Amino acid sequence: MFERVLVANRGEIAVRIIRTLRSMGIQSVAVYSDADRDAAHVADADRAVGLGDPRCYLDAVALVTAARRHGADALHPGYGFLSENASFARLCSDAGVTFIGPPPEAIEAMGDKINAKRTVAAAGVPVVPGRDEAGLSDAELAEAALAIGLPVLLKPSAGGGGKGMRLVVDAADLESQIVAARREATGAFGDDTLLVERYMRRPRHVEMQVFADSFGVCVALGERECSLQRRHQKIVEEAPSPLLDEQTRARMSASAVAAARACGYRGAGTVEFIVAADQPDEYFFMEMNTRLQVEHPVTEMVLGVDLVELQLQVAAGGRLPWRTQDEVPARRGHAVEARIYAEDPERGFLPSSGRVLALRQPHQDGTVRVDSGLRPGVTIGTTYDPMLAKVIAWAPDRDQALRRLGAALAATSILGVTTNVAFLRRLVGHEAVRSGDIDTGLVERLTEAAAPTSPPDRVLVVAALLDGAGAPAYSGRDGPWQCHDSWRLDGPAPQTSRWLCGSRTIDVEVRAGVASAEVSVEGRRYEGCNLDVVAAGQVALVLDGTRVTYDWVEEAGHLWIGSAGETWRLAPARRSLALRAGADVGGGAVTSPMPGTVLEVAVEPGWRVRAGQRLVVVEAMKMEHSVNAAGNGTVVEVLVRPGDPVSLEQVLVVIDADDDQSQEVQP
Repeated sequence: MFERVLVANRGEIAVRIIRTLRSMGIQSVAVYSDADRDAAHVADADRAVGLGDPRCYLDAVALVTAARRHGADALHPGYGFLSENASFARLCSDAGVTFIGPPPEAIEAMGDKINAKRTVAAAGVPVVPGRDEAGLSDAELAEAALAIGLPVLLKPSAGGGGKGMRLVVDAADLESQIVAARREATGAFGDDTLLVERYMRRPRHVEMQVFADSFGVCVALGERECSLQRRHQKIVEEAPSPLLDEQTRARMSASAVAAARACGYRGAGTVEFIVAADQPDEYFFMEMNTRLQVEHPVTEMVLGVDLVELQLQVAAGGRLPWRTQDEVPARRGHAVEARIYAEDPERGFLPSSGRVLALRQPHQDGTVRVDSGLRPGVTIGTTYDPMLAKVIAWAPDRDQALRRLGAALAATSILGVTTNVAFLRRLVGHEAVRSGDIDTGLVERLTEAAAPTSPPDRVLVVAALLDGAGAPAYSGRDGPWQCHDSWRLDGPAPQTSRWLCGSRTIDVEVRAGVASAEVSVEGRRYEGCNLDVVAAGQVALVLDGTRVTYDWVEEAGHLWIGSAGETWRLAPARRSLALRAGADVGGGAVTSPMPGTVLEVAVEPGWRVRAGQRLVVVEAMKMEHSVNAAGNGTVVEVLVRPGDPVSLEQVLVVIDADDDQSQEVQP
């Protein structure tokens, strides 16, 4: 077995790998960029190596050099970055460092979607109808799409994770979508080769975990249902799939093993299939991920195995604990995982950033697990993937597992960075999800799960009391003449605070009493309000006889309050107006909807633009967002250039709006 392993990754997956290394008595070496100096994986490792540049996780030579310099006899790539890079695997081997993953030849065979489809089809695995010749021109792709029949999916040949993938429903959009898909594929994978496939209506994404050793054993370890996705990115996964019957499960397992054997696989891998919701016995190969998957914990929890430990054993030349498929342990119960992202559901799930000011995660036991890269004080930027943590719950049956996951999410509080925790809690509790009637388009249709939510009155009461608006205007040591609060004979004057909640301002009036306060929120009156300190950063509000606990923290004029998985970012309007005053350039200012980097500036000063016309493209966390004109007008000023970093609500372009929206505009 290995003595020391370098983990060539970051965040929650690095923390998770280090946990297994520690349990096996293997020393861990972490690597980190300047941006990750205070990251959790750096603190958890036995030793950590700073590599400087934010792109260091993609620097194969620097990673292998670090492994050799620090005496690591193996390297675990995690997922993402270089985990499916055949050249990186070869570089490790040439340097005498064991790559904990499949052989380079298997990575190459499955890493190219075109080659992968041909390889598995030759082994008898069903594939999705489409066209996948290398070097298809834009015209040929468009012609193939129309021949297959819309809708179709455009997919990059060289990568996965939904990057560069485009669904085309209307023939008029083909040209622009092909261009956009090529551009994103080039940015994500350095290769703009595309393929086109038939798109199934109400498709379900079911994947099969496979494992192979060097002694000819290759087994399937059960499937995972990954149909709850947004923008082709998985957000909730479960095992087993509620869709498959035992006969289909056995056939899919055999197909997955055949696909792995076809490329001479070794180690952990995942074969992904697409299944029609209305024809669950019909499935097609999509791709094979030649690495550990983000969602591997649900398989671990229903089988009672550690997949990272198995990876290490196989990479060290050991055997799998099973010789045949029949020896694989039967699954036990049901497990569901939810991915926590730094994103804002109220802003269309745009990436968010900030510093983790306060953190509370659910208690972990045999039924709840948290894989997290979060620590208080950690700064979440826009350089890397926005996934922060995963919460996984197990139970004897699916319904109880979903309920348990909902409770675990309710016990999660992340203050300082906007996340999707509340959205996830609403999603796993939705009737469609509970019934198992899901598909890859369900999340996009469940708009109510992501609908903006105004802070409930209770939260505004907490904010007003924390802000001190309800404190008595004077103490017993002061006379009424020393006060500046419009003192009255019948008691302290009511104190009014105005809170900015998104685009709304809400007035809260507090009248302090001897034992409790009376609070009015936009005229709605509450008596007997008490705010008790529970612990540092935690208070309990007693209102209408009900006691609810809230986490809270204040920074830079904003008050963060969290409870039951929900988080609210509030600011007294007086502070917010002062903070914004310096950046106000008028009503024609077009601002960035998220922090990130300017990828493209599509207009120039003096241009006339139409409503909906693209002005600027901002990229953050591997996602592009087009900032468009709200109406017709003339560009007065362009304040950014490609490559510029921008913050949330930073002014990008100033437009002088036209009263006459019918005038001819710049093409």
